[in-house]
Amino acid sequence: MDQDEKRGRTETRLSAFAGRTFVRIEIFTYLVLGLMLALAALLGIGTAAVSLWNAVQEHGAADSLVFAIDRLLFVLMVIEILHTVRASFRSGTLVCEPFLIVGLIASIRRVLVITLETSQANKPGNWTPDSEALLHSTMLELTVLGGLILVMVVSIYMLRRSETLRRRERDGTVIHTAVEF
Repeated sequence: MDQDEKRGRTETRLSAFAGRTFVRIEIFTYLVLGLMLALAALLGIGTAAVSLWNAVQEHGAADSLVFAIDRLLFVLMVIEILHTVRASFRSGTLVCEPFLIVGLIASIRRVLVITLETSQANKPGNWTPDSEALLHSTMLELTVLGGLILVMVVSIYMLRRSETLRRRERDGTVIHTAVEF
């Protein structure tokens, strides 16, 4: 046996060992990440419940409601991230759509929070130069978020449409048509 064959076998064993080790580390990391996300979701639900209870006791206090909605949407994001981790763990590949959905939820969450917070700022007697500057900055942020939401919705639509076309091609039922945007 010559030197190159021995080296090839050694590298093959080493790469197989490294591959198994890294897969185990990846599985362990996914498990720990999933458990931590589940804990974060449970804590988020708990704080949202407490905040809702406070809002009920205070007859619909706006601050408590804003915080509760913020927490509930945060929990929805965490659950969607947990779903993404689970899907990645099962398939072994990273899928774009769940991340776009998480980004969409996060953007909508921010829009709702901004809207609820600024609705409290325009009460009589609250208008100051500082509140005017806050209004301008929130309007800019809402504009950017609106554009971002539109881009993410179009991206999700295009991903789903391309998946449908790929599935039709695999099944042999594709009808070749020109798609214009």
